[in-house]
Amino acid sequence: MSFLKAIADNRVAGSLATRMRRRRFAFFLSLLTRVKRPITILDVGGTQDFWVMMGQEAIGDAHITLLNLTAQPVSGRRFTSVAGDARDLSLYGDASFDVVFSNSVIEHLGPAFADQQRMAHEIRRVAKRYFVQTPNRYFPIEPHFLTPGFQFLPVEARVWLLSHFRLGWYDRIPDKRDAKREVESIALLSEKQVRKLFPAAEIYKEKIAGITKSFVAYHGWESA
Repeated sequence: MSFLKAIADNRVAGSLATRMRRRRFAFFLSLLTRVKRPITILDVGGTQDFWVMMGQEAIGDAHITLLNLTAQPVSGRRFTSVAGDARDLSLYGDASFDVVFSNSVIEHLGPAFADQQRMAHEIRRVAKRYFVQTPNRYFPIEPHFLTPGFQFLPVEARVWLLSHFRLGWYDRIPDKRDAKREVESIALLSEKQVRKLFPAAEIYKEKIAGITKSFVAYHGWESA
């Protein structure tokens, strides 16, 4: 089985994604040790299950606010779930959170780069420090549809493929309007675009076989 074919297999991709998340979270925790407790964390697009899986006890004295388009059920005093739009965090004032965390969300705002700019601006505004991860557009395997070069195909070709085949994490979507909605909901970012969204950030590159699979933009930790 070739390297690319292996990554495109759902089971391999899922296992690889879990390992990379754990490695990424370990890096996040290494930064978090610099911050005095108690701390407040805003997770844009996150779930309680993610924090439990990653080992929330390692964070220490912290309260985590989960922001999604619809509020999610949570348990325990550590978590709060709110409904909101990552592009408009006007519910919160400047520097409201010690940390803003976001994992594989900013690429899901649709095709307009302006929407990603709005989300990035709001994160920078409400965060004292931030940690934002997103896949690399130029990694050869598209991370959602698990198809080589899928992100570079014309929209019409991507819609046709998704309406005829099960691709990656997506079941076949027979209705072309629904398929187009899914295809256009994802806009992967290049390193240049990530740097434009977060000009003050350092960029941590997650690599597989020497190829950058995703970026983490992080900032503010030096003054933690």
